Amino acid sequence: MPSDSVVSPAKARASFRGLWLMIAGVVALIIVVLALLKLQRERPVASVEAPSAPAAAVELAAPPAPALPPPSEFAAATRLDLLAGDGHAGLRDGPRAQARFADPYGIAVDGVGVIYISDGGDSNRIRRLRPDGQVDSLSGGVEGFRDGPLAEAAFHTPSGLAVDAQGNLFVADTGNHAIRKISPQGQVSTVAGNGQPGFRDGPAEQARFNGPLGVAVGRDGSVYVADSYNDRIRVISPAGQVRTLAGSAWPGDQDGPGAKARFDTPTALVVDEQDRVWVLDSRNDAVRLVLPDGMVSTFVRGDEEDEEELLRRPLSLTRSHDGYLYVGVLRRGALLQIAPDGRVHRLSGGPRAHLARPAGLALTPRGELLITDAASFRVHRLSWGQGEPEDASTAPRADVGPAPDLALPRTEGRWPLLPQHSWHEVVGTPGEVRGRRGGDARDHLHEGLDVKGDVGELVVAMADAKVSSPLANWAYGSNAEGLSLDRLSYIHIRVGRDKRGHLLNGRQFQLVLDAAGRPERIRVRRSTRFAAGDALGNINPMAHVHINLGTGGYHRNPLQLGFAGFSDQQPPLIEGIEVFDAAGRRVRQLEQGRLRLPADWRELQFVVDAWDQVDGNEERRRLGLHSLGYQLLHEDGRPVAGFEQPRMTLDFSRLPVDDKAVKQAYAARSGVTVHGSAVTRFRYQLGAQVRDGLSAPSALLDAPLPAGDYLLRVIARDQQGNEAQLRRDLALRVR
Repeated sequence: MPSDSVVSPAKARASFRGLWLMIAGVVALIIVVLALLKLQRERPVASVEAPSAPAAAVELAAPPAPALPPPSEFAAATRLDLLAGDGHAGLRDGPRAQARFADPYGIAVDGVGVIYISDGGDSNRIRRLRPDGQVDSLSGGVEGFRDGPLAEAAFHTPSGLAVDAQGNLFVADTGNHAIRKISPQGQVSTVAGNGQPGFRDGPAEQARFNGPLGVAVGRDGSVYVADSYNDRIRVISPAGQVRTLAGSAWPGDQDGPGAKARFDTPTALVVDEQDRVWVLDSRNDAVRLVLPDGMVSTFVRGDEEDEEELLRRPLSLTRSHDGYLYVGVLRRGALLQIAPDGRVHRLSGGPRAHLARPAGLALTPRGELLITDAASFRVHRLSWGQGEPEDASTAPRADVGPAPDLALPRTEGRWPLLPQHSWHEVVGTPGEVRGRRGGDARDHLHEGLDVKGDVGELVVAMADAKVSSPLANWAYGSNAEGLSLDRLSYIHIRVGRDKRGHLLNGRQFQLVLDAAGRPERIRVRRSTRFAAGDALGNINPMAHVHINLGTGGYHRNPLQLGFAGFSDQQPPLIEGIEVFDAAGRRVRQLEQGRLRLPADWRELQFVVDAWDQVDGNEERRRLGLHSLGYQLLHEDGRPVAGFEQPRMTLDFSRLPVDDKAVKQAYAARSGVTVHGSAVTRFRYQLGAQVRDGLSAPSALLDAPLPAGDYLLRVIARDQQGNEAQLRRDLALRVR
């Protein structure tokens, strides 16, 4: 037998060991694979499939994420879908379509697609959207400042979120003036800040912030903070030291070295792969760039003089892997894309998809854009390559914006002036035509309710409220100065000051001085609480306080709140009905007392001059209508076919987003002090579609009328349902 056919004992033992090692390796591989599969099942993934209908919430799925998101495309077609929230404010876990949020602000996605949402307001929680479509609460609940296990920790108005490579979730805990961390092991700790507002660099446990709103994590683990009401960009090192990267002691707008640069309320930031910090400088309408050495430059800026400018009051920011920036703006409720070369494009917005307050943005591993719409209590997703044409004549989507039947603030009959449960004169109502000083008398629709008051008279809160907007007050020192508390806004007041100009209190109002020590502005931080009856300021030279109900393009009629002692039993008054041809000439030809018209009215304009008054108003006071419509009748009073019910085409229960609505609702020579007259005139264009957030021109007739005699009846109503009876009919003869 050949010598190589004989196996020695040593070789046999070696073969045995090899066999066992191979078996052990296979077993270990199986264990690893099973562990990975278990992890994949337990961790949510943010990828979603497009819904079959625009109004339906999309289904969460979990396809494997690509190694890198696809390349970004400038101005690509997009589609906005609902991910979670039913449009009502509250706290409810469960299926995403029925889930409720109090103030969904920050949003972040970890490495395997888990979606985290910071929920401020009365929730004070970190929420989570799971792969099975369930929303649950991760941590928090009681408004406070407490570290520890998830179930025991407390937050105060959490805002911006960020996730690092190890899976730690960082929270800008605005009301606690601190940066918090939630570890993968479920422990909440404080990274920096001691719960007190202020400014101090140094060891993390001694450092102070002032209402931080934005947070981001660098490659080395450094945490970057938009210290919003300190107007600075701060950095927390991995060793726990806090320093100021850029910004100075006063708000402003200045590029240059870190300590000399100035910001004005930075609300969000991101850090790129070169450790450059991109900062959303909200009140400067700008995106700023901060280099690692603190040098600040302006990357792109909005033009505040341009009414069509897109980059106005930006709130939220994120950045793609290939350098595209995405911005949510408050002014037009839109999402913007900014290319690396600075070009700006509106991705979403307009009447059909207007966001009330796009507070947070994040990109999923697949490159989709997630959005929190804080004032609509919803979370959305923007997907690419599924464009949906925007049709201004189509009603706004039901899955965008707050629910139409959103609960009203609990004002309990209070007025914004003292005494709060006694009558005050109403001098302006929603939907009235308003002009701009030195401009067109038909510039915009009046969005709220005007309550007459003396200059210097104290204005007080109508309901308990917590400030949710990071830009809660505006226009310091001007007649347009105002303050937003939750869903009620108070305008034409000197915010936070009494009639002598003294600060009302330092707990709710922050006085900002300029470099010379002079008052520069008042700030009201996100997270500040007010109780009904708290003093808000005093009436400025406009001699009334303007009340808005709702926000961000979703304003409702404040008369729905109910005011103690308010009554309106007076019907509107119609002054006259006029008809104009396509050239703007008045049609005056009468035949046997009837206005003679052609069979086809589609080129004619019908104008109704009408106004309203409420009980207790001065005789000279004229208010606008609440709704307007018409009905076409035969000579004997029978409705013409198709007009069995009045066509109510104008209704100011909810105002449209479209700025052009005012000239569709009102004809020329409308407004205040027209051609030297001291009389306010409301000249409505009959048939114009202005209602339910929609604005569109429209003709009175669907088709030409047969020859004959007709009666055009105008239906003019106020908010209480009173209807004009005098001069409402126009006798017509069609030839």
